[in-house]
Order: sequence, then C-alpha cells, then structure tokens
Amino acid sequence: MPLYESVYIARPDISATQVETLTADMTKILEENGGKVTKDEYWGLKSLAYRIKKNRKGHYSLMNIDAPAAALTEMERNMRLHEDVLRYMSIRVDEHEEEPSVMMQSKSSRDDRDRGRGQDDDRPKPAAAAPATAENPAAAPAATEESAPAADNKETEV
Repeated sequence: MPLYESVYIARPDISATQVETLTADMTKILEENGGKVTKDEYWGLKSLAYRIKKNRKGHYSLMNIDAPAAALTEMERNMRLHEDVLRYMSIRVDEHEEEPSVMMQSKSSRDDRDRGRGQDDDRPKPAAAAPATAENPAAAPAATEESAPAADNKETEV
C-alpha cells in the first residue's frame, strides 16, 4: 500500500485531548477503509504564519499513514467537513522515518547555540587590516588601468 504523511491544524480553542480524539477518529476512518496509522504525533499549539479563519494559532498533528488512496480520500473528505480542522495536507512518501519528526526532536541541540547577542566576550575579534609593507605587498591596493582616469588619446583635426 502507498505511504503518506498527513499534517492537520486544528482550531486553537479546543483542548489537546480533543485533538487526540480527532486523530483517533481519523485513524478509525482509515482502518475502516483498509489502512492504518503507523505513527501519530501531537506537535502542540503553535503560532500560524498568517491568519486562517480568524485564528492566529493552531494545534498541529502529524500522522504517518499506510493506506490505499481511497482510504486517504475518505479521511480528507471528513477533515473538510469537520469544523475543528483549519487546514490539512497529505503527501505521498517513499518510506516513513522511524525516529521522531524534526518538530519532536529535542530542542537541546537548538538551545546550545549562543543566545547572547551583543556579548562579544567569547567571540574572536576581527583582525585589523595589516599595513602594506615590503614583506606583505598583498595588503597594498593594486593600481589598475580602470582605477586611473582614462585619457582621451584622440587627435583633434585642424
């Protein structure tokens, strides 16, 4: 059977348990039509990039699906009809990832980076430009024909 990943965004005014119930309902629809959900992840309440149906936030949820196309079509039809679903997207994939999705991976790797902007104590200072010397001629600006003013060498007729 084909493999799919489906992400949907639910309204922000419902609870996380209601989102999990909605995921269970969609799983039941898939199972009734000969498919199965291999993994589901609740990503939490996140801000939207733009307003969707006057909402600024939404509950995100991911499902890895192993189902025939007809089962996915039925699930998407039910999502369109459900008033708590703001948006959904299902894509076909070659294989499912076994580890947690990028959204669920530990934030410790992202939190390790330096957050102290403006604190130059740990950062190396940029080296000052070395003056041009006989040992370091590369530091001297190279004179090119383009930098010199072009002389007009045309002869004028008398």
